[in-house]
Amino acid sequence: MDAVSVVITLAALAGGFWAGGRLAARRVRTPEGELISIEEARIRARGIVQEAQERASALVEQAEKKAEKLLDEAKREIERLKEELKEREESLLAKERHLDRRWESLERREEELLRRERELKELERSLEGFKDELRKKEEELKSLEDELKTLKEQELKELERVASLTKEEARQELLRRVEEEAQKEAVKIMRSVEEEARQKAQQEAKRIVATAVQRLAPQYAVNYATTTVELPSNEFKGRIIGREGRNIRTFEILTGVDLIIDDTPDVVTISSYDPLRREIAKEALERLIADGRIHPARIEEVVDEVKREFDEKIRKLGEEAVYELELHGINPGLYYYIGKLYFRTSYSQNVLLHSKEVAYLAGLMAEELGLDAKLARRAGLLHDIGKAVSHELGGSHTDVGVELARKFGEPDAVINAIKAHHDEEPVRYPEVALVCAADALSAARPGARRETLEAYIKRLEKIEEVVKSFKGVANAYAVQAGREVRVIVNPEEISDDEAFVLSKQIARKLEEELDFPGQIKVVVIRETRHVEFAK
Repeated sequence: MDAVSVVITLAALAGGFWAGGRLAARRVRTPEGELISIEEARIRARGIVQEAQERASALVEQAEKKAEKLLDEAKREIERLKEELKEREESLLAKERHLDRRWESLERREEELLRRERELKELERSLEGFKDELRKKEEELKSLEDELKTLKEQELKELERVASLTKEEARQELLRRVEEEAQKEAVKIMRSVEEEARQKAQQEAKRIVATAVQRLAPQYAVNYATTTVELPSNEFKGRIIGREGRNIRTFEILTGVDLIIDDTPDVVTISSYDPLRREIAKEALERLIADGRIHPARIEEVVDEVKREFDEKIRKLGEEAVYELELHGINPGLYYYIGKLYFRTSYSQNVLLHSKEVAYLAGLMAEELGLDAKLARRAGLLHDIGKAVSHELGGSHTDVGVELARKFGEPDAVINAIKAHHDEEPVRYPEVALVCAADALSAARPGARRETLEAYIKRLEKIEEVVKSFKGVANAYAVQAGREVRVIVNPEEISDDEAFVLSKQIARKLEEELDFPGQIKVVVIRETRHVEFAK
């Protein structure tokens, strides 16, 4: 039932109430056609009114809710429209700022274009100036060409005048000039090629030597001229001297050493330049002291016993060195001579340890170069074998070494190494060249060898004397303990190319006239100075 029907019904009921006072006893008909009493109609009317009120209230409440909902939707829509409007305003502001920036950028570009236009105008003016200058230069060049042409004509006339020389004289003069030019050019080419080859060779040589030295762990031993023996007590000094000095004289005669018995408590000093004699004397004296019986007969017995034992010890040292280097093919007869090298020194360097070091270095470098490492080690071990007996037989150690090598059937490369490492014959095998290099490395190693002060000074003086003998040398200084010589030349007499040749000539003469360990670096210095004073 809608609101109109409710109103009509209420109107009908109102009319019925109005007529009810008058028609209380009457019946009325409902809209459905049913006859009811007035009282019942009233009751029904009140029910209908109440129901209509309730429905009206529900409709009002529903209408209010719809109105609130519509109001909320309207508010949200308004808010959304406000937000959208705000975003559009911000977008417009951003676009406006972007346009402002673009405008500023356009203004800057316009200024840049104006600046470049001014620069272009300046460049055009400068270019015009360059054109004028170039035109002047062309005119000057043309005048120089004319002058050169005139000079050539004059030179031709001078040549025509000189042509009065004989044909042979003119040819000799021409050949001399060509020879000078060719020599200068050859020196330049030689220097370039040699420098390149030297750099490559030095780089490879340094790598090989560094690798060999790094892999080598040599044993160093320094031998001096004296050895001390400790005594249990100071009273043994009198027993060693013996009655009227018989014991000490017998001991010194049998061992070949000097016994120094001084005020030093509980110590006796054995002095001898020969390490083998010192070792034999030391061992014999220690045994006599331990035994306690010290008299000439006992001294002779002990010394003979120690000498026999040392012969076997020496042979054992040689055998150990051979097996250490894995040279199993060496004749056992050489073991004794190899072992004796342990008791020989050269400039205070132990010869056996030096020979083993040379063998190791030569073998390692041979391995790097793909050569016969075993042959290199063999030649390195035996290159100084003559020193084992040269002091006994006389003659140079190289000659004695060659005789020993031939006697015990050593190969030709070993004999070549014995002779070549002192430049007594040319190197014929690449392994021998490595032995010579290893020998120089071992001898030149800092601390390996010593020499007397007098010999050292004489060697330096000889180096400087040899260098000063060359024409054009103003002064020479041996530095770095004789490892380097610095040569000062007169710049008026020696040119740069001649200084290069002079360094080679000095090096060759030093090799020919001097014996020295390692190598000597020759540095030729040519310097020109011009001095003026501002006043």
